Amino acid sequence: MSQTPWWSPERHADRRPALLARGRIQTALRRWLEAEGFLEVDPLALQVSPGNEAHLHAFATTAIGNDGAPQPMFLHTSPEFAMKKLLTAGESRIAAFAHVWRNRERGALHSPEFTMLEWYRAGADYTVLMADCAALLRLAAEAAGSRVLRYRGAECDPFAAPERLSVAEAFARHAGIDLLATCGCGGITDAEGLRKQCRAAGIKVGAEDSWSLMLSKVLVSRVEPHLGHGRATILDRYPLAEAALARPAPDDARVAERFELYACGVELANGFGELTDTETQRARFRAEMDEKEEIYGERYPLDEDFLQALAQMPAASGIAMGFDRLVMLATSAPRIDDVIWTPVSDQIA
Repeated sequence: MSQTPWWSPERHADRRPALLARGRIQTALRRWLEAEGFLEVDPLALQVSPGNEAHLHAFATTAIGNDGAPQPMFLHTSPEFAMKKLLTAGESRIAAFAHVWRNRERGALHSPEFTMLEWYRAGADYTVLMADCAALLRLAAEAAGSRVLRYRGAECDPFAAPERLSVAEAFARHAGIDLLATCGCGGITDAEGLRKQCRAAGIKVGAEDSWSLMLSKVLVSRVEPHLGHGRATILDRYPLAEAALARPAPDDARVAERFELYACGVELANGFGELTDTETQRARFRAEMDEKEEIYGERYPLDEDFLQALAQMPAASGIAMGFDRLVMLATSAPRIDDVIWTPVSDQIA
């Protein structure tokens, strides 16, 4: 990447076409959401808990009350908790273009601060979100004046129907691994079984690697590079152990109603049939925080207000899409900073 600062006239002139396309894409998506009956909401970022996923890292701060007492707070990694509270409050179709913050993330596809498009449909099956994704890919390409999505030489036709592939099918096809043989009901996993299969497939894993870490290694090295080429891929039915916020699938307790959308090998969105069982959610959050503490030496508090609201939340499906990444692919931009109006300082590596 050029060392010239983003605010230099020369570099800004190079970035400006993609930035103008960003605005057109956002306008097109907002119009579609409005036509679909969505209410755009604006959840605040300052929260008592940033989210409770083991491998997501938050930005922490301190709020000082009128009495001078400090209160630990966080910038959210997703507007999910706030938006689900709105579902409990009575909203049924809501969407937000939310700024979110994730620490330890910087690269061509990652910015510490970025824009997430998140939307929820109360009373809808999670497969409806798959159709939403296909519609938004088409709209983004049209607004950018492009017929294809591109990233680093890879191409994807946004007007073609996405391929739908289960995680188990993808692991068998691209890595020769029988993933479900290492999954039990209720999120139980067999780390040794997966370790043996990984080693037989020539994938380097450590003797102490957790099942989750090995799954991630296979996904990144063998599966993701093949997804979303030619047409988008919907990677569906994640193992329950990798879907802390999703409902179990009604036909197989080993997997969950969770999918991810890929184009050009890039993950664009993460969708769920939402879990609404408070005690199950609490147990999953605690397990995630136990894993975070073991690996990273820290844990985040639970949002008890969210857990209380969850007990009254209607059945719903929800999804989060990396809006900047969508713009990247629609404009063929090589880096996420190229489509953010005022990127985070280049000094943060």
